[in-house]
Amino acid sequence: MGVTMSSRLALGTVQFGLPYGVANTSGQVSLYEVAAILQQAWAAGIDTLDTAIAYGESEQRLGEIGVEKWRVISKLPAVPADCTDIRGWVQESVKCSLQRLNINCLYGLLLHRSQQLLESRGNDLYLALMDLKDQGLIRKIGVSIYDPEELDPLWPHFQLDLVQAPFNILDRRIETSGWLTRMHQAGTEVHVRSVFLQGLLLMEAERRPEKFKRWQPLWDRWDQWLKDQVLTPVQACLGFVMSRQEINRVVVGVDNRKQLQEILDAAETRVPTPPTTLAIEDLDLINPSRWSIL
Repeated sequence: MGVTMSSRLALGTVQFGLPYGVANTSGQVSLYEVAAILQQAWAAGIDTLDTAIAYGESEQRLGEIGVEKWRVISKLPAVPADCTDIRGWVQESVKCSLQRLNINCLYGLLLHRSQQLLESRGNDLYLALMDLKDQGLIRKIGVSIYDPEELDPLWPHFQLDLVQAPFNILDRRIETSGWLTRMHQAGTEVHVRSVFLQGLLLMEAERRPEKFKRWQPLWDRWDQWLKDQVLTPVQACLGFVMSRQEINRVVVGVDNRKQLQEILDAAETRVPTPPTTLAIEDLDLINPSRWSIL
């Protein structure tokens, strides 16, 4: 297997700490299976884990298994509104995170809510992150975004080492907005998530939840294109994202080793560029946080 492709994958760990995802039928992954997945991923050349303080027991379980050789990226939840000592809160949050993970240093620390940097205490928050970098507790600081427009007001004022954003065949905003190229040229590490749109892009037509029927013409185009190209949905989704050289890591989540193997195999597939008729900017579909109100 070409190490180059699989080494650009990062393992998302939300499933290890919580039952997660529209396509998840098996609930939270067992500790035994998590350890086996990590072993298989490492053997395939994957060296990066994506977790967050908010992912239930994820950090704790990774720490129990042992992840000191991995590049671990975690995310800070929103600073509490009543917090009077931001630096203290950030230090404490990260030190607890490192304790749970049983490691000395995070490869990256991302803010789950980037707009907090623009609020009245944003500068304190940024300085707190810089402090942690100076202390050697984190190597890179950055943000996890939901929309590329979040970068417009941040970019002139903050040095972002790492940005994580959604990107998939339906949601190409990070590319069409020009931000993917811009970040790459600035030396900012770019990680993308949601390549399968929480599993929605992998579902067979009859299993797709009823509430997504309003986009039926889009699903028809998707199914037809896959058929024409003789591609599985996993191959198409991964091949599309992997073809973008500006992307440093592609975050994928799995529930078991079989899924991971399917992803590893698919990561090697060369895929023709999907038609722009498959790209959509309807946030009701491409932003999973809005699915609950559909």
